[in-house]
Amino acid sequence: MNGPAVLAAAVCVTSGLVAGVLFAVALSVLPALRAMPPDRYLQAHRLLGRNWDPTMPVLVLGSFAADLALAAWAGGRGRPVFAAAAVLLLLVSVVSHFGNVPINRRVKGTDPAAVPADWHDPRPLWRRWHLLRTVLAVVAAALNAAGLALL
Repeated sequence: MNGPAVLAAAVCVTSGLVAGVLFAVALSVLPALRAMPPDRYLQAHRLLGRNWDPTMPVLVLGSFAADLALAAWAGGRGRPVFAAAAVLLLLVSVVSHFGNVPINRRVKGTDPAAVPADWHDPRPLWRRWHLLRTVLAVVAAALNAAGLALL
């Protein structure tokens, strides 16, 4: 395998992991969190986020960087495919950073044992942001697979 093919295979794995994790959260974790009363939701949200937070940005931005490299390195029909995947992964990061992360901070700052009477449930908005980044990630992973096939 040549350099671009190895990098394309790696980006397929990393972007596939991103898409898979986000899809799994949308399919199973979100409905479970939605069914919980506020205090249990707040506690579960804190526990679930501990290991995602340091890992997912590395995977998303690593895949983005690899796609940028592939867009520059790959010739022919692969270049625009990897460039498009890079843009989508960058959008996943933007949605996460400006949509989901601020909500996560507010949730983590709310004491589950003392939920305020005027507490505004963030789950519907968090879900909308999450579904957007999930769609972006799944399309990016599909583009990366197509790009690998074009090399």
